[in-house]
Amino acid sequence: MASSSADPEKLMAKADKLTKLSFTRWNADWKSATALYEQAAIAYRFRKDNEKAKDAFEKASKGQEMISSPWDAAKHMENAGALAKELGLWNEVSDFYRRASEFYRECGRSQPASDALAKGASALEDKAPEEATKLYDDACTLLEEDGKEQMAFDLYRAAASLYVKLEKYSDAAAFHLRLGSAADKCNAVNSQCKAYLSAIIIYLYAHDFQQAQKCYNDCSEVQGFLNSDQNRCAMKLLSAYEEGDAEEIKRAAQSSAINHLDHVVIRLARKLPTGDLQAIKKDVGDDDGDSLDEDDLT
Repeated sequence: MASSSADPEKLMAKADKLTKLSFTRWNADWKSATALYEQAAIAYRFRKDNEKAKDAFEKASKGQEMISSPWDAAKHMENAGALAKELGLWNEVSDFYRRASEFYRECGRSQPASDALAKGASALEDKAPEEATKLYDDACTLLEEDGKEQMAFDLYRAAASLYVKLEKYSDAAAFHLRLGSAADKCNAVNSQCKAYLSAIIIYLYAHDFQQAQKCYNDCSEVQGFLNSDQNRCAMKLLSAYEEGDAEEIKRAAQSSAINHLDHVVIRLARKLPTGDLQAIKKDVGDDDGDSLDEDDLT
C-alpha cells in the first residue's frame, strides 16, 4: 500500500523500466512492476488525479494478467472503469468493464463477470443508453448460461426499464418475458406472473393490442399464471379494451396486482388507455366476424 506522500511519477517510471527489455534486462519483471503500478494508482487516486490513476490501474491490470492472476486483473479493470466514469470517458467505461468481465470468466466466475457488465451498464444508462442495454443483455446471458437465472432478475428489470425510457417498448416487453422464462426455471411463480403482466401492460401502452392479446394467450398456457391475480388483472384490461371502455381500463389499472409491479410499469399502467380505443374495438369486432365466416359451412 502506498502512502499519500509516495511519488507516483517515480513509481510509474520505475515500473515501466522493469517491463522493458534491454541489453542488461532480458526478461521483464512483471511481478515487481505490477506492485509499483498498484502503489502509483493508489497514490494518484489519493491526489484525485483520476486520469493518471486510471492509466496506472490499467497497467496494474496488465501486470496481473502477465503474472497469471486474472482475478486481480479484473479488480484493477473495474477500478479503471469507475475512474473513466468520473472522467466522462464513456467509451472507455464500456471497454474496461467488459475486459474486467472477461478476466472474471477466466476464473470461472459468472456472477462477478455479470456484475462487472452490470456496473458498466448502470454507469452508462444516461450517457450511452444503447451500449448500456447491450451490457445488461450480456450480463443476463452470462448468468443464464451458468444456470443462475435467479441472480439475473434485477438485471432483466433494469434493462426493461431502460428500454421503456428509450421508448423501445417491444424490447422492454421482451425482457419481462425473458424474466418470466427465467422465473419459471427457478419456480419463482410470483415473479413470473408479475413479469407476464408487465409485458402485457407495456404492449397496451404501445398501442399494440394484438401483441398484448397474443402475449396473454401464450402466458395463460402456464398454469401458475392462469390461476393468478395477475392473470385476472390482465383479462380485465383486455376485456375493457375490447369493449372500448376507457373508464373500466382506468379502474383495472388501479388493481392491487399492478401496485406490486416495477414503478416504471406502474406509471405506464396509470396512463392507460392510450391509442384509439374505438379502432381496437372495431378490429376485434371484424376479427370475430371473420371467425364466424370461417366456421360457417352452409
